[in-house]
Amino acid sequence: MKVAQHDHGEIRIEEVATPAPGPDEALVRISTAGVCHSDLHLVRGDWEYTARTGPIGHEAIGVVEALGPGAERFAAVGDRVILGLGGMGGGDWCGACESCLRGSTQTCTQAVGIMGVFAEYYVTLAKGLVVLPDSVGDHEAPLACGGLTAYGAVRKLAKFGVRPGQPVAVIGAAGGLGHYAVQIANEFGYRVLGVDVGADRLAFVESLGAELAVEPLEAVEVAQREFGGVAACLVFSARMAGFQLGFQVLRRSGLFVAVALLPSSEGKLEIDPFQMFIRDPTIVYSAVGNVQDMRDVVDLVARGKLRSHIGRTGGLADLADVFDDLEASRYLGRAVIEIGG
Repeated sequence: MKVAQHDHGEIRIEEVATPAPGPDEALVRISTAGVCHSDLHLVRGDWEYTARTGPIGHEAIGVVEALGPGAERFAAVGDRVILGLGGMGGGDWCGACESCLRGSTQTCTQAVGIMGVFAEYYVTLAKGLVVLPDSVGDHEAPLACGGLTAYGAVRKLAKFGVRPGQPVAVIGAAGGLGHYAVQIANEFGYRVLGVDVGADRLAFVESLGAELAVEPLEAVEVAQREFGGVAACLVFSARMAGFQLGFQVLRRSGLFVAVALLPSSEGKLEIDPFQMFIRDPTIVYSAVGNVQDMRDVVDLVARGKLRSHIGRTGGLADLADVFDDLEASRYLGRAVIEIGG
């Protein structure tokens, strides 16, 4: 089978043996795989904490081809499924620790991620698969991380007391995760201020349901004039300037939800303790989600409340070019790699 590997910035397509599923595992024939910004960061070596070589890809839709012993409890051969759960913790978790029992399986100390779905086949534990209805097409593969992560971030609003009807800012609103967050926040009843760069991107954000869409240089003035500052901000921009802007648009006692993972070259987030005292924000991070969250996201898509905007497609051989296009912001929304039928 063909599989994509990254090696110190280069992408190689290699032929390897097709794996066989072990106990509780499923072999999935991959139809499509989403291209996440974190895949780009891995390939470019942007994070000091990650390996410079290895398999890539953690968002996919495919068909269950074979099952290992015991996996029939969770899936059946022929099921069309989505897999990934944000990559981090999407492959396995213990199910019995405090994190797992409160639904945060991704923070389980025994969590195993998913990485390597830019391939014709992938083996994973069947309990992490979510079966798809026919109404959810193969180009919705980016839901497996992008949609799921955005959903988890928007759910943080209610958890921390931000009520429907209140204004929230989405920083990086036209991006691969932000465009999901605009739709979900709008569906959940929030007033959305979308922030991005360029007239085409702002028009796109408005088409997704944002009440207002503005450039970063306008965001603070508009947030103050229209809302007296927003009740919460969701930061999907992979630049430190986006994080700083998120704090600036908040009203006092607002909620700051960090979602993006910045390149290490962007440095560290610095917070002035005096401004913390004056503004009294709540600061949280939001990462990926669990199986039930993924089912909820799929249900939103099936009911026509959420969709992936696919601005770029290609095959495995085009993966390096797709990364270049993502880095240069040459398309809106997400990219999908078409692998099999």
